[in-house]
Amino acid sequence: MPSASPSTSSGRPTDLVSRLSSSDRGVRLRALREVKNQIIGNRTKKLAYIKLGAVPAVAAVLADASDGPGPDETCNLLVQSAVALGSFACGVDAGVQAVVDAGALPQLRRLLSSPDEKVVDSGARSLKLIYQSKLAPKYDFLDHENLQFLLSLLNSKNENVTGLGASIITHSCQTSAEQRALYETGVVQKLVDLIGGSVSQRDASLESLTAIIKNNYEVTSKILEFENGRALNLINKFIIDKSPRTRLLACACLIAVRKTSSRYVEDMGLGLKLIHHLLELLEDPGQVGDEASFALSTLIEEKEDLQKLALEANAINKLCIHLQNGLSCPKRFQGILLALANICSKLEICRSKLLALQAFNLVSDALRHDCTDVRVAACICLRSLSRSVKNLSAGYFVNETVIIPLLQLLHDPSIAVQLAALGAISNIVVDFTKHNSNFIHCGGVKQLVELSMAMDPVVRSNSLWALKNLTFLADSKCKEVVLSELTASSLATLIHDPESVVQEQALALVRNLVDGCVDSIDYVFAENGVILDAMGRQLQCASKAEIGIQGMYALSNVASGSKVHKDAVMEQLFQHGGMNAQPFIMRFLHSNDNHLRTASVWVLLNLTTFCPGAAGRLQRLRNAGIISQLKSMVNDPCLDVKLRVRTTLGQCMNYGDSTI
Repeated sequence: MPSASPSTSSGRPTDLVSRLSSSDRGVRLRALREVKNQIIGNRTKKLAYIKLGAVPAVAAVLADASDGPGPDETCNLLVQSAVALGSFACGVDAGVQAVVDAGALPQLRRLLSSPDEKVVDSGARSLKLIYQSKLAPKYDFLDHENLQFLLSLLNSKNENVTGLGASIITHSCQTSAEQRALYETGVVQKLVDLIGGSVSQRDASLESLTAIIKNNYEVTSKILEFENGRALNLINKFIIDKSPRTRLLACACLIAVRKTSSRYVEDMGLGLKLIHHLLELLEDPGQVGDEASFALSTLIEEKEDLQKLALEANAINKLCIHLQNGLSCPKRFQGILLALANICSKLEICRSKLLALQAFNLVSDALRHDCTDVRVAACICLRSLSRSVKNLSAGYFVNETVIIPLLQLLHDPSIAVQLAALGAISNIVVDFTKHNSNFIHCGGVKQLVELSMAMDPVVRSNSLWALKNLTFLADSKCKEVVLSELTASSLATLIHDPESVVQEQALALVRNLVDGCVDSIDYVFAENGVILDAMGRQLQCASKAEIGIQGMYALSNVASGSKVHKDAVMEQLFQHGGMNAQPFIMRFLHSNDNHLRTASVWVLLNLTTFCPGAAGRLQRLRNAGIISQLKSMVNDPCLDVKLRVRTTLGQCMNYGDSTI
């Protein structure tokens, strides 16, 4: 008679979960095996069992078996329950969370001290799977007992146990203090030793060494000097290993070294070598090929010399070919877009090369991709490409095939996508040759204004940044559209936003709105001058130089107008400080920030230009001690400040100030 299939009552998930709680150890063991066999490699089954509460039931079996005697049946229960928990955690975040919530991690760690090698293996394998997830709890390396336990893992003769130790480091090492603690405890020396072990030990050690080196000059220097450069020589040797995975991990480790302490590797010509090796690894059809573009992206990020080398290595052509071929793999697609974004971030020749290959349509099409990460990467790539003044002037990025999907992304459920789209839009809307009318026609201003009221302060500040760029050197029609959508009262509210980054961008937007013709200055007088009053109040209490800089340049633009405009600025300088308080401009003139002093002197320069009422304004400034402060700044260490101060004092002489 054939055995029961999973579809029969004995194999139904509800029945199996129930049998996991049986008092009969044999029943529990058979149920464990069947659950394990059903969920291995089957995400749908895993999620179904998790929903039924199978994970806590399996964790309970593990706990009960750990407390029992040591016959074969107990050993089997330990192994099967550990393997099942690891399988639940493999590739499924909900499974990792369920295992953690069930309190199974301490029980799994207890298995590592078992005298039975099978039990140790099952515990180590499951813990390794758990620590591959971002949801796994962070390991505290600053705790002495934890460090000693980690060392015991790395000193184990069991390959899975040493691999677990390395995985814990890769997962949890994030701060410079942790990196230093791992080095000082001897962990790095053990990892270097393990590089010479099996393939899995070598790969795990390379990955964990990268985590310890990353962005830490002190630790990196010590590692590179360790045993006369033994570590660096070993790592360098593995970039030509026969295993693609090993080559990729060795490249990643050397990239971390180069970014942290480039002087050690510049003489080796490693930059070009790494570029060629990573381009070769792109050809791998599996996970290595998916990850190679991310490594290349990290290598050339913000490095103009390496971007030029990548161009010479024909990287753009190769990446574009892979872009076309990688459409069916979201991770590969994302990585290639990011690599193209970074290679085009500094050099105009790289942007021109990419656009000449007609890959631009693939980039803009990616804005509509189902995968969130791909949409983000597409926006980042567009932002990089749109740094080109030449292509912006040609209106290359403001056609509807780009603008419409970008605007749609402003309503994306992912804030990361919204921010990436705002970053691209901020570049695209800079108005060099009056091409932004298409953006306005598509409803772009309205959507940016809506986001300027968003709950997330980063979204608010970035939407204001885009509006600021839209109004840069813009005509009056564009500015009127922006202010009519935003309204003066809303802009005043944003100037007083709780977040300083929002305040700064709101004041920068005002600065651009009132820049240009005299008529544009009247924008700050709308709704009974609510914007101008908000500026004065915010400057009086400004806590950051950046806020003062934007606000003072905005006031400087207002002060460049008529007598009415200049007198209004004078009132703002004096009315918010109280009867006995100094005008806030005095505090700014004493600032250590060169840009803030420059902006403040510009306000005074425009207030004292020859114009009706100038003598009265000068007298008021003199009475407040502001002119005396200017006289003390004639030899300011900042050239811009010194020149503006002398120009301002020269203007004051026209009104009979003989003391100048």
